[in-house]
Amino acid sequence: MKLPSLNTQIFAGVVLGIAIGAGFAALGKTSPLTQNGLYAAGLVGTLFVDLLKMVLIPLVFTSIAVGVASLRAHRQMHRVWVATLGFFVLSMAIAIVLGLSASNLFEPGKGMQLSMFADATAAFQAKQLSMSQFFAQFLHAIFVNPVSALAQGNVLAVVVFALILGIALVIGGERYKNLLALLQELLEISLMIVGWIMRLAPLGIMALLINLAATQDMALIKTLGYFVLVVIGTTLVHGVIALPLILYLVTGVTPLQFWRGAREALITAFATSSSSATLPVTLRCVEQHLHVKRDIAGFVVPLGATVNMDGTALYEAVAALFVANLAGIDLSFGQQLVVFFTAMLGAIGAPGIPSAGMVTMIVVLQSVGLPVEAIAILLPIDRLLDTVRTAVNVEDDMIASMVVQKLTRES
Repeated sequence: MKLPSLNTQIFAGVVLGIAIGAGFAALGKTSPLTQNGLYAAGLVGTLFVDLLKMVLIPLVFTSIAVGVASLRAHRQMHRVWVATLGFFVLSMAIAIVLGLSASNLFEPGKGMQLSMFADATAAFQAKQLSMSQFFAQFLHAIFVNPVSALAQGNVLAVVVFALILGIALVIGGERYKNLLALLQELLEISLMIVGWIMRLAPLGIMALLINLAATQDMALIKTLGYFVLVVIGTTLVHGVIALPLILYLVTGVTPLQFWRGAREALITAFATSSSSATLPVTLRCVEQHLHVKRDIAGFVVPLGATVNMDGTALYEAVAALFVANLAGIDLSFGQQLVVFFTAMLGAIGAPGIPSAGMVTMIVVLQSVGLPVEAIAILLPIDRLLDTVRTAVNVEDDMIASMVVQKLTRES
């Protein structure tokens, strides 16, 4: 008998988790059934989170190193290479700034502290530092012995070392092709393990939601809806205003002209929630409808589908501040800079599968000491948000190819 899809199983787990948790809440905390049920749910939920943490370091290290090193095949296209990376970094920076600004303005989750995050809140408060102390500690923490960082799970240090290693592989070229091949194989193995762990996702998410629903009132649903509106609204501002404005200022192409040529790819991206699956349609739209030369499109668009994730970066930044609000934590300006940094690198290093994207979300949360258990709240709504952010990711790749063609042809 064919099992339902993983998304269907997760949805069923969400429904069951909320229903069982509500049942435990109705029975009361003193009921033996509630106590035993919450204990069992706590074991399963903790196991699921721990498994994700287990694969986090090898996945992030290999995905970022391989993602950056993949540029080495194109190192001869110097002007195109520089213009493409420059645009990717600029557009992602704009997306993250928009996300952080919207989060600070609308404050989704503010005033609703969840008891399940109490331990994380207490640990976070103990680590509060002044701005100067924070920056000194931050700089000291990111440049450390890589073996020690890998062993201790120091996420920021691992990300920085993977970035430096990837750049070294680009510069080294063919001399280090064996090391690159090894890293690619480690990445494939890590993704395989993530696939195994995700088979437990329906049970893990159900267990986490049982604890959540049993200890919280339904005001969380309203707060979650507000968060969804903030994310979608901010993503649309980036996709409908910011990116078309950049395109018009650089190339003179109007938003209407762009959307007329790009609509097939945007609709496909929205429907599939996959930049990689949309790639053939994206290339056809860019070359045939938007008139980008094949050599430019063939470099910029596939690379963008791998490392250029504006919608993902924006979402991870907004989600980090949302979780901080739910935990009753105020992130300082310096800590929001860390979110900015890790959201960008997390989006660059995220492989093209939803489960790996969730792991990079953990990177952003852990970078500023936020509770990883928050994925229980974020995963059920992830598929809805993924449709919009994937469409923006693909839009950005197409606009990047047009901007790069304009800049390199006239430089």
